[in-house]
Amino acid sequence: MRSKLLPLLALSTTLAACQTAVGRDVPSRGLAAVNVPVVTTADYVFDAAAPGGALAPGETERLNAWFSTLGLGYGDSVYVDGDGFAARNQVAAVAGNYGMLIQSGAPVTSGAIQPDAIRVVVARRRAEIPGCPNWSVASEPDFGNRTMSNFGCGVNGALAAQVANPEDLLHGREAGSVGDAMTGSKAVIMYRNQAPTGTNGLKETSTKKDSQ
Repeated sequence: MRSKLLPLLALSTTLAACQTAVGRDVPSRGLAAVNVPVVTTADYVFDAAAPGGALAPGETERLNAWFSTLGLGYGDSVYVDGDGFAARNQVAAVAGNYGMLIQSGAPVTSGAIQPDAIRVVVARRRAEIPGCPNWSVASEPDFGNRTMSNFGCGVNGALAAQVANPEDLLHGREAGSVGDAMTGSKAVIMYRNQAPTGTNGLKETSTKKDSQ
């Protein structure tokens, strides 16, 4: 009986060791890519004088120049922190020139807002894949059946570069309170109204040169 238990114990120990080794190597042994987009956020702050709740003369031009320097665009979020309904509307008018809307709420920033002033915050999100391209590990020999170290850099790198709003990589968008059936049916209407290709026939062409 003792002679039978010893081989079983040795076999179980070996399997446990293999399972532990595989567990450490799981990220590069599945079908999911290890190289995935990482979304970073940076907050930019602009303090503007707003006596009486409205922007002071010249502050609108300063704000517009600041937006232009930042290259404000889709993927950024604009917030207004501080009191001043008129100033908020003025900031919204300037941001509208860049196709941006003022978002509700504002991120927490360092430093207090001075009296008779507002703070404009631009939260910028960018998606990138750190470490790509990654050719640190040779593709062969690969006795651990791992994916290549560069696996995922091409497809996910293109996704990170082309996504319009990097925040969409973090979570989906919430549906609006009002649904528009026409938006969902545009593709169906276009498919039904578009004439199928090739309905006019094909032109007869020849690749042979006319003999002289």
